[in-house]
Amino acid sequence: MLLQQNWVSPHWAWQSLGKSFLLFIFLMLRTADLEARRGHQFVWKTGHWGRCVGDCGSGGVRSRAVWCTHVEGWTTYHANCDQKDKPESQRRCFKVCDWHLELFEWEVTGWERCGLVPFAGSEVGAGSCVTAQHGLQRRSIRCLQKLNRTVVTNEICEYFTPQPPAEQACLVPCPRDCVVSEFSSWSECGTGCAKSLQHRTRAVIAPPLYGGAPCPNLTESRACGTPACPLGEEEHTYSLRVGSWGECQLPHPKDVGLAGRTMQDLGLDSGEQSTSGLQGYKPHHRPWEVEIGYQTRQVRCVRSDGKNTALSLCMQDPVPLTFKSCVIAKDCETTEWSAWSTCSRTCGWGELAPGFRSRRRGVRSVAVGAGKPCPELEEREACSMGGKELLQPCPRFAWRTSEWKACQVSLLYQEDPRYQKHVDLCGGGIQTREVYCVQITVELGMHRLKEVTRPVDGKLCLGPAPSTSQLCNVPCPAECVVSAWSAWGPCLHENCQDRHGRRGFRMRQRQVIVDPVGALADCPHLIESIPCEDPVCYEWIVSEGICVTDHGKCGPGNRILKAVCKNKKGEEVSHHLCSELPRPEVVACEIPCATDCVLSEWSPWSPCSHSCSSKNAEGRQSRSRSILALPAEGGKACPPDQALQEHRACNDHPCAHFFWETSPWSPCSEDVLVTALNATINWSREATCGVGIQTRKVFCMKSSSGQVTPKRCPESIRPETVRPCLLLCKKDCVVTPFSEWTRCPTTCQSGNATAVKQSRYRIIIQDAANGGQACPDTLYEERECEDIPICPVYRWKTHRWSHCVLVPDSVRQGVPGHNEACGRGLQSRAVTCLSEYDDSADVGDCMRWAGSMPSLVQECLIPCKDDCTFSPWSKFTACSFDCESTRSRRRSLTGRSRKRDKCQNTEVYPQVETELCPCEVFTSQPHGNWSDCIIGGGTSELQLGTQSHRDAKECGDGVRLRAIACYDKTGRLVEPSRCSSSGYIEESCTVPCPFDCKLSDWSSWSPCSSSCGPGVKVRYRWLKEKPYNGGRPCPKLDLKNQVYEAVPCYSECNQYSWVVEPWSPCKINSEQNSLHCGEGIQTRKIRCVSTAEEHGGETVPSALCNQAEIPDMMQKCSLYCPSECALSDWGQWSTCPQVCDPNIMQTRTRQVLRSSVNTKPCPEDSQMKPCILNQNCFQYQYNLTGTRDPDESQKSPFLSSSGSPSPCPVFSPRLGQMVRGRSVVLRAAGEGRPCPEQLTQHRSCPVKPCYSWLLGPWSPCRLQGGQCGDGLQVRNLTCVVHDASDSATSKPVENALCGELPSKESVLQLPCSVPCPGDCHLTEWSEWSSCELTCINGRSFETMGRQSRSRAFIVQSPENQESCSGQAMETRPCSGGKCYDYLWKTSLWRDNVRTVWCQRSDGINVTGGCALRTKPADVRHCSPPCRKPFSYCTQRGVCGCERGYTEIMRSNGFLDYCMKVPGLEDKKADVKTIAGKNKPVNSKMHDIFKGWSIQPFNPDGKLKMWVYGVSAGGFLIIVFLIFTSYLMCKKTKQHQSTPPQQKPLTLAYDGDIDM
Repeated sequence: MLLQQNWVSPHWAWQSLGKSFLLFIFLMLRTADLEARRGHQFVWKTGHWGRCVGDCGSGGVRSRAVWCTHVEGWTTYHANCDQKDKPESQRRCFKVCDWHLELFEWEVTGWERCGLVPFAGSEVGAGSCVTAQHGLQRRSIRCLQKLNRTVVTNEICEYFTPQPPAEQACLVPCPRDCVVSEFSSWSECGTGCAKSLQHRTRAVIAPPLYGGAPCPNLTESRACGTPACPLGEEEHTYSLRVGSWGECQLPHPKDVGLAGRTMQDLGLDSGEQSTSGLQGYKPHHRPWEVEIGYQTRQVRCVRSDGKNTALSLCMQDPVPLTFKSCVIAKDCETTEWSAWSTCSRTCGWGELAPGFRSRRRGVRSVAVGAGKPCPELEEREACSMGGKELLQPCPRFAWRTSEWKACQVSLLYQEDPRYQKHVDLCGGGIQTREVYCVQITVELGMHRLKEVTRPVDGKLCLGPAPSTSQLCNVPCPAECVVSAWSAWGPCLHENCQDRHGRRGFRMRQRQVIVDPVGALADCPHLIESIPCEDPVCYEWIVSEGICVTDHGKCGPGNRILKAVCKNKKGEEVSHHLCSELPRPEVVACEIPCATDCVLSEWSPWSPCSHSCSSKNAEGRQSRSRSILALPAEGGKACPPDQALQEHRACNDHPCAHFFWETSPWSPCSEDVLVTALNATINWSREATCGVGIQTRKVFCMKSSSGQVTPKRCPESIRPETVRPCLLLCKKDCVVTPFSEWTRCPTTCQSGNATAVKQSRYRIIIQDAANGGQACPDTLYEERECEDIPICPVYRWKTHRWSHCVLVPDSVRQGVPGHNEACGRGLQSRAVTCLSEYDDSADVGDCMRWAGSMPSLVQECLIPCKDDCTFSPWSKFTACSFDCESTRSRRRSLTGRSRKRDKCQNTEVYPQVETELCPCEVFTSQPHGNWSDCIIGGGTSELQLGTQSHRDAKECGDGVRLRAIACYDKTGRLVEPSRCSSSGYIEESCTVPCPFDCKLSDWSSWSPCSSSCGPGVKVRYRWLKEKPYNGGRPCPKLDLKNQVYEAVPCYSECNQYSWVVEPWSPCKINSEQNSLHCGEGIQTRKIRCVSTAEEHGGETVPSALCNQAEIPDMMQKCSLYCPSECALSDWGQWSTCPQVCDPNIMQTRTRQVLRSSVNTKPCPEDSQMKPCILNQNCFQYQYNLTGTRDPDESQKSPFLSSSGSPSPCPVFSPRLGQMVRGRSVVLRAAGEGRPCPEQLTQHRSCPVKPCYSWLLGPWSPCRLQGGQCGDGLQVRNLTCVVHDASDSATSKPVENALCGELPSKESVLQLPCSVPCPGDCHLTEWSEWSSCELTCINGRSFETMGRQSRSRAFIVQSPENQESCSGQAMETRPCSGGKCYDYLWKTSLWRDNVRTVWCQRSDGINVTGGCALRTKPADVRHCSPPCRKPFSYCTQRGVCGCERGYTEIMRSNGFLDYCMKVPGLEDKKADVKTIAGKNKPVNSKMHDIFKGWSIQPFNPDGKLKMWVYGVSAGGFLIIVFLIFTSYLMCKKTKQHQSTPPQQKPLTLAYDGDIDM
């Protein structure tokens, strides 16, 4: 037991420990997993970058938010995320400011070629393309600094303008194959018996595009059918082929020892020795010494089949040279670069706009022979500002203007002294100002703009300049217009606050209708007064209420009065102020009863008969009322006629009235008190010069006797005698500082150049006014430039030519016939550079300052022993002054040549040369057209260019000019000064002056059309002379050639007025009306009276009163009968609103004055009607028309050209003509003189000789003795003179007149080759094809077209046919192209075959261009094939039957079988042939029964059995029908014979007459 227990205990302990251990391991793994999961559950999130903040430039900072989030989206602490992966929250950036706009810009390249957009997994094939394919094209977009063109981040440019798109959709045309022309005709075969080929070629018309097929072979060859050569005749021909010259090389060292040997010159006398120059062969030489070597070439004899043969078969005389002297090529050597110069910029925007620096290098030795020319000797690069002190920011520039000058109605008047007295001009005009450019700088570190007012060159300012002129208007003078006097007011105290005495004033006033304009008199007085007694300050204003009867509804009663106390201004005041006056409360009234007489209300008081009262006249006025309804029996009777009128006195004041008169205001002047006030008050007006005072005198005037004591006029309305005014500021003249001196030339000047001057100027911004400081006299200064560098003087010095150097003997002796050391060679010389003081200088200095380097090498000749030698030419003999004389020079034979007979032949070897002497005789010819007629003198005045604007004239005497071309005796153009001092022919001319329309003087004014109020008065004038030559036009005339002017006039309306008497009682026609009531007529008298105070109330003729306002003298009236209801007259209609609305009603009412006796109701007492537009409702609006004042048309004088002086600085040259122009500043308006039609003037430029180098045409390929092989093409360079016109003829002159050569020698020579018989070679380039556009559906796809040319290869020998290959094509862009279509063309069918070719829309037959998928068939086949017996394929491509057979067709139109027509073996078939076959039947029933088609014949042509059965059955049916009819009718009928039986053929009749 113990043992077992001991064994079990460890086992149990192991199990317990194992479980704990496993649990621990599980927890550790779980913890690690949670840590790992935690790392993946929290991630960093960032926001968008914010805007760049901070200082302008690269010191900005932008920030963004960074936070830690759980994968489920909630935010947590930063510690939960991995700090190593935390994104940055700040980064440096470039802070863009507004002033950076001028420093950066988008650089946008051109669109790339349109590329196809590949589809997913497939590409668009050419076969599926119809017109075009969708594509995409891209371009590069970068943000650049403008100055150094460096790339910066796009965000800078996006700050100003959005980034342009970098991609766009496009169309790619379908692939187009190469298009070639038709083949040319075959070349001719040779006449010999040698085997040869003939060929034909074609040219490329359009290159392959967009992946099209390449061009086919442009050449075809075939063997010539030549007969075999006879026995003994050569089968081949031979040609001498010369190769290209080899590289120039120095002789072998063993030949150098012969360099200085003395050779006997066979051309000299026996005692003379000559050293043959091999001076170039020196092992040690200076860098700029020339080495002369030799070069060789091969000469071979080739057979017509291209194989080389023995040279003896091609030998000819002379033998081509195989060697010649040459110059060893030496490259140009330069010195080391100099140090970099200082930076070109002295200012900048930090690091944004660096400047540039440069460095130079010199030349150690120039290029010799075919050596490399010298590279660029100056290098330039952008210099960085980094690390240096911060420079002052660069200036910016802006336009500034002076103040506008005074408005000038006419510039012509201003310039013409005759019109200086016209100071009262008014209307439309023009005013000008100065416009100039100033510099603006940015203060360092603050980026504030600081302006420098000094003017600078206008080219520095960007954008258009502000206008220098504008239209303006000077108001024309206008008189003051006042209204009529108002009625006299009540008698009022002068001062209601201090009332004493019983004296007051009555006043009347008038208003200003039109304010005065200009320097005319001021308005007249506006208030008049008269003294009066018992004045009041306040009065009761009574309004009546309704009448209230004492008893019942009618009878006597009282009317309640409502009284309001008002002051003299009409304002309501407290009642106690009117307590002194009795307050009216009630007034008696009466409402008529049904049977009473009814009277109207009292009419208003008539106008007073006199405006004032005097001893002889007193004012009276009256009022009246009338009977409206007659009384009934028992009612109150009507009053007598006298009681219907009332009279009272009026205008009892005296006729003399008083008013205040004032003198004009004095000028504004300073005052002591006001000056002290100005020191303490800051006036807000523009004029800050303070306030002054103006004074005037005031007088009390009596209308009849003049000035009276001031007590007679009311003091309360006395005008003021002092008023404040703005003192006119003393405006000093303001000018800008002087501009900087114009720059003196930085480049050096030659020592004999004229003195260069520099200038500066300043501009008047504000003119002086009101006694301010005047403007300075000097606005322009100039001075001579100082310390101008003088160009250094260098010159080339040439040394003696060396001896003539020939090819080494070892090379020459190997060639037969060239054993003698003679012939052509080269000789060299040294060229050095000397300074002004003859000191040695660097070669580069002479190349920079002394022009091109003289030649170092020239050809030379060592005569051979058989050559003729001569002495040098002597000088030409002297010329006489006669232009027909000649001059000559001589030379003589030397050495052994004097004894040789061939050298004595002067025709071959002339010893005297004679030529004409140069003659100073010149002739002139007119050139070009005559100039316009120029007013103001000839060429002397025009060349000065000093015409001022005021001196410009429009008409009168002038000159016109014509240029001349001057030629010497040989017809060459020379300076025009040789023939004429000015280079022109002058001719007087006249420009007719404009004559204005002339009218007569104005007639006198007619009387005013209205005697009262506003009217019109008229005057007129008539035409005396019409305008011509652009004169001022006439105003619009009437049929009588007269023009009228009407002006408004005004007559006082209170001078005369109509006076009316009361209306008479209503008169009823008693003959027809016994009750004397109803409708009637009443009349009154009127008269015209004078209202003038001195003649007040006097009756005057009626014509003096306003006839339009004449009162009615008769009117209808009515009397209500005794028992009728009496009503008052209708009142006024109520007013409609301003905006007419039909929904708003207009009303009017009347009152019942008396009710009727019976119960009959009264008529209506109110009426309504809608407000309808233009019936009882009207709308008004102001309609303003433009006003135009007649004014002169203004022109700017002819403009002078600016810049460097020219022969005619007034004009600007253009295309062989000088042009000057002017522009219209102000167009003519109204009756102003129109602008002249001529705004430009032309004249020809002086005809001066132009010297230029002229390249001649290329010569044929020169082989230098061979028949084929390599050679040279050369062309000449000639100095010619011409007049620079398109049709100029050029004549050669001395080369010195053209200066340096424009190009290198390589331009004058080109390598070339002539093919030998049997060689493969390329043809010459074909002509350029016509310009063709790439088009889609007839519309151009590209703006530029293409044209092509090609070269084909020619095979001349059958043996080389397979080894020859290669052809060339060139394409260039072109403009003005056309769209072409390519269409297939076909010929007519012939035996089921036809020709198919492609043709361009311009008629050219081509290969390529037409789509192969649409190519028509050239061989015709029947489908399905014709396999039926006796069938064949017809011309129409369908199966038909042979002669004697007819086609049996299926329902689908195809041949079923051919059936033989019985009995027609020898006749034409009477059945339908293929030419007339039926169309396929589309019937559905036919399709159903197509298997049941009834065919009566067997294939052998016999009738089928069922045809006989059907015939017998039919016969039986007919017999049965006849028998049945007989039994039914029981009549004997004639037996009807059946028609003969016909075969039921289904054949169709084809129209043949035999059928």
